[in-house]
Amino acid sequence: MAHAYIDAIANAGANAVKFQTHIAAEESTLSEPWRVKFSRQDNTRYDYWRRMEFSEEHWHGLKQHADERGLMFLSSPFSLAAIDLLKRVGVPAWKVASGEVGNVPLIDAMVETRLPMLISSGMSDFGELDATVARVLAANVPLTIFQCTTAYPCPPEKIGMNMIPMLRDRYDCAVGLSDHSGTIYAGLAAAAIGIEALEVHVTFSREISGPDMPASVTTAELRQLVEGVRFIEAMRASPVDKNLMAAEMIPLRNLFTKSVVVRVPLSAGTVITSEHLIAKKPGTGIPAAKMHEVIGKRLLIDVQADHILQRGDLSEEE
Repeated sequence: MAHAYIDAIANAGANAVKFQTHIAAEESTLSEPWRVKFSRQDNTRYDYWRRMEFSEEHWHGLKQHADERGLMFLSSPFSLAAIDLLKRVGVPAWKVASGEVGNVPLIDAMVETRLPMLISSGMSDFGELDATVARVLAANVPLTIFQCTTAYPCPPEKIGMNMIPMLRDRYDCAVGLSDHSGTIYAGLAAAAIGIEALEVHVTFSREISGPDMPASVTTAELRQLVEGVRFIEAMRASPVDKNLMAAEMIPLRNLFTKSVVVRVPLSAGTVITSEHLIAKKPGTGIPAAKMHEVIGKRLLIDVQADHILQRGDLSEEE
């Protein structure tokens, strides 16, 4: 299933796939409580972590598969042993889960590698976050901070979009959103205000067993999310010159705008009045906005009804 996720995520157009590396004996005790008791086959949370452990061979296989599909391979470590394992497997950066932000030995072990760090902030107040960020930045390690709310699923009023620019200003680093809303909306909104990274949970179906399914997007929704983010990136990277764009729109402008047109046949020498005129498409003559400049002018030629007036049709003197 893990390999199937790699293919699905690559097919959706994402940049990276991220797993979690759990080694039960290194991170948990038999007294660890369930967040959600969903497993019928595991008596304890510890048993669940044991069952979820992959061998080092498995991890190397997943890394190789991700490389083959052009995906950055990441996995959140939850112990020092997991860090050592992932160093052997090879990761380009560390993703720090929300519950590990205050785990100083874990943070220091990551910092020592000098690999970039991506830190979720879901369970931390600013005091804890400040201390961890200071450790990372003091070592000149590249840093991305994710706004994150640890709720599964996260309702819109708790996503904290206001925190994204606040985190950028506070730490002067790259920022992102680790989203648990189970929708594509939060990610698109975050992309629109400007982020460097977006993390979402992904599932093949929300009917699959597990506590995170309500907080996950499906692989089909992931494709929509990626397409939307790419669209937004293109918009943000392409500022528009309003005058230049208007000049480019002249052919369409001629189709959609209106000109000054005579209502009835008129003879040369006629002094134009407002009753003689109407605004009609196309916009290839005197613009409708200039109608007031035509009134009082004298016609130089005979014209039929619906004639689109041109400047050369009128005398310069009233």
